[in-house]
Amino acid sequence: MRYRSLGKTGIKVSPYALGAMMFGALGNPDHDDCVRIIHRALDAGINLIDTADMYAHGESEEIVGRALKGRRADIVLATKAGFPMSDEPNHQGASRRWLVRALENSLRRLGTDYVDIYQIHRPDPDTDIEETLGALTDLQRAGKIRTFGTSAMPASGLVRAHWVAERRGLARPRTEQPVYSILNRGIEREVLPVAQEFGISTLVWSPLGGGLLTGRYRKGQEAATHRSRYGFEHLKDDRRLDAVEQLIPLAEEAGMPLTHLAMGFALAHPGVTSALLGPRTMAHLDDLLAGAEVTLSDDVLDRIDAIVPPGTDTGTLDMAYQPPAIRQRELRRRPAVERAAA
Repeated sequence: MRYRSLGKTGIKVSPYALGAMMFGALGNPDHDDCVRIIHRALDAGINLIDTADMYAHGESEEIVGRALKGRRADIVLATKAGFPMSDEPNHQGASRRWLVRALENSLRRLGTDYVDIYQIHRPDPDTDIEETLGALTDLQRAGKIRTFGTSAMPASGLVRAHWVAERRGLARPRTEQPVYSILNRGIEREVLPVAQEFGISTLVWSPLGGGLLTGRYRKGQEAATHRSRYGFEHLKDDRRLDAVEQLIPLAEEAGMPLTHLAMGFALAHPGVTSALLGPRTMAHLDDLLAGAEVTLSDDVLDRIDAIVPPGTDTGTLDMAYQPPAIRQRELRRRPAVERAAA
């Protein structure tokens, strides 16, 4: 496994990172099996593990903590906070009040006294960015986190965070975790260039397009998979399925499974540091590890560009973040009485 620099932190991380969302009730409820999967990843050279407090409501963190006993010092451990953890209104978001408590809860579940990367799981429009950066800076100075970052932050938010940090003498976000795959290339327009300009490492998630780039979902066919039981709309999106139907023969001509084509694509961009694998079973992990040495040629990348043009999203991934300006229609529409020009 080759290793890449995590921004300017001096930390080295593997291009393949292990995402732990599927460990626990959401995916694989067998803790012993999950531990074996984690150990297999570590033995293969993966040294970055990413989890979150809300994955199976803390169960994923507990599994990861158990798996890392005796191996913690050599692992770059990342977790996230921000999604609601109860019905209590203050058990969510990016306020100082919640982040300090959420981190303590995560450290307890993980069985460690620090995490290497602490991430804000989603932008929090209700909290001033200075409040968030101040809390994270204090947690870093206290030694409870080594560095911190964001997830699903738009380019403007990344710039603003660095602007505020510079002027207030606060620590800067060093990582960003955006969605990125052949089917979702929107971050190529601004997020990746901004990240490169500011020295931010990107740890991209869903490089398999929310499951579509496994080849198990075909147009006009029903797929009996674990993921299909959850009713994700992106799995039935004709635009995305049309692209998949063009990518499958391309992968065959290139002599590789579609999963290897997808991972090779994500890691080929100079702005991408690591791509998160999200295996539910050992077979899933072994399939992805088998493609670790894949290098896509310029010809193959050009043909991918012809199917899904650079900087474009083919439909929307169900789990992708939608900012309030898109999610709330009242922010997109004037009152009816004000819409006319005259």
